Amino acid sequence: MPVPAVALKPMPVQPTTKRAVQLEMPCEPVAKRPLPPGRPRDWYVTHNRRLKAMRLAIALLDSGVYLPDQARNETIRGMANLIGVHAPSDTTCHMVRAFMRYNR
Repeated sequence: MPVPAVALKPMPVQPTTKRAVQLEMPCEPVAKRPLPPGRPRDWYVTHNRRLKAMRLAIALLDSGVYLPDQARNETIRGMANLIGVHAPSDTTCHMVRAFMRYNR
């Protein structure tokens, strides 16, 4: 059975170069609200650690680091320096990789 000529046309080639990553804020940051009072101290520590890990995971994904295996502690700490947050602990680095694993 003959194949139609339309099916034999080559598909247009997509460029393989990566697009430039913009780390500027594309929108206004959300206004900060105070955390709820009366919780145990561990809750606040964990909450702030999660927020920091999420910020770092998003920044790494935006910069082209898509796999948790690519995000070594040095890479994560370098990104923290780049986006202006304190260098994360080993526990926070582990949490960043966990977020990246969950994102897949």
